[in-house]
Amino acid sequence: MIQTLEERALFHGTPLLDGEAATFVWLGEHAPDLIGDFTDWDNGKPVSLTQTDPGVWTYRLALPTDAYIEYVFYDQGTRVSDPNNKRLTSNGMGKYNHYFYMPAGKPTSLVRQWHNDPRGIVKKVELRSDFFFTGGKRTIHLYQPATMEAVPLIVVYDGSDYLRRAKLTKIVDRLIAEGQIRPVALALIDNGGAARGLEYSCNEATVGMLVEEILPLAQRELNLLDIKTNPGSFGVLGASMGGLMALYTGLRLPHIFGKVLSQSGAFSFGVYDTIVFDLVRCGDVQSINIWMDVGL
Repeated sequence: MIQTLEERALFHGTPLLDGEAATFVWLGEHAPDLIGDFTDWDNGKPVSLTQTDPGVWTYRLALPTDAYIEYVFYDQGTRVSDPNNKRLTSNGMGKYNHYFYMPAGKPTSLVRQWHNDPRGIVKKVELRSDFFFTGGKRTIHLYQPATMEAVPLIVVYDGSDYLRRAKLTKIVDRLIAEGQIRPVALALIDNGGAARGLEYSCNEATVGMLVEEILPLAQRELNLLDIKTNPGSFGVLGASMGGLMALYTGLRLPHIFGKVLSQSGAFSFGVYDTIVFDLVRCGDVQSINIWMDVGL
């Protein structure tokens, strides 16, 4: 019978899940520190594991039973892989985090597609501009829903992450098939890599990129509503810094992007608030519909 923490970790993998508790286990002479969603990553204090048996180090954490959690081990400033958790996901910045679901957690059922679901078409386009694009080029994925009618457009920052990690086009297909949303088109824009932070820091060049490059492309390739006769009918979506840029885009171009979706928007840097606070206080925001969320 498997009883010890070491035996459980080697047999079941880590962390060990018991009801509302997750127990992180490290096997070795010494244990690295632990950071993750539960420490606010680098902004919080790293967790030190406690030696509970010779060569066995643990940390026990209470979590919502449906939680999805990402974490990494750090040893003197260097990421260390958890040898007993093979589940890895990109952190969107060139590195990988370990992840796990609590017992009641699971991916959304909206990513499932049924055989009779109408499916949209995704087209990959590479735009070139020495002025607007870092490196002179940028990849955009365009999604056209399975409908003949003209539709609104949603611009998506960090487009490849939403396409591959979030499976956004599959979710949109399912929402349309279930009648939960009207058909919409998507323009999923890749970020500028190392320049992502600059591009998404309330950057006017990014606004210019939308007006001069992305919208004309989308209007040529997709069957979109006429924004002149349907002002504010387009949407813009982003997460973290992309969520900041989504809100900034809506505040700067409300006549185009009257619908803003900001996931865990990074609206401040330490004690410094970005200009979106001033735009909200001083601007006319009545015509913008803003949807925001943040994890627990």
